[in-house]
Amino acid sequence: MSKPTGNKSRSGNDTRESRRARVLVLHGPNLNLLGRREPEIYGRATLADIHATMEARALARGVQIESFQSNSEGELIDRIQAAATEGIEFIVINPGAYSHTSIAIPDALRGVAIPYIEVHISNIHAREAFRHHSHFSASATGVICGLGIQGYELALDAALARIIQA
Repeated sequence: MSKPTGNKSRSGNDTRESRRARVLVLHGPNLNLLGRREPEIYGRATLADIHATMEARALARGVQIESFQSNSEGELIDRIQAAATEGIEFIVINPGAYSHTSIAIPDALRGVAIPYIEVHISNIHAREAFRHHSHFSASATGVICGLGIQGYELALDAALARIIQA
């Protein structure tokens, strides 16, 4: 089942807020287990911890942020397609294992033409050989890997800088 990892940061009726830049953070399969799953690789922070940090950082810059996690490829694609009609200006995505197996998710990202940054908590290039290639990287604005959860913060900062430049 797909689930938002935090509340949308908007009131819905305030026209000033509805004009805020919007960033969507997508988390792929098994990232709902952060904090418990292989802490020696992924650390002890939970997905809720990551969302809270990113939300505070975004709100301080006047940007709305929404996080969404799913173990289902189809639900991630549906969320990406919906983002195109919702005014999402940038996507930060940790596709998890879909990095190495999915053609459909990067196709959806290219299809909606929303710029995105690919994030990986671990250094995928220092792990098993099958993890060294990502189907997302070639069309990503940038790729951040191996910096732990700080990679999400750096990706958000880069996304915000791009939005402000636009």
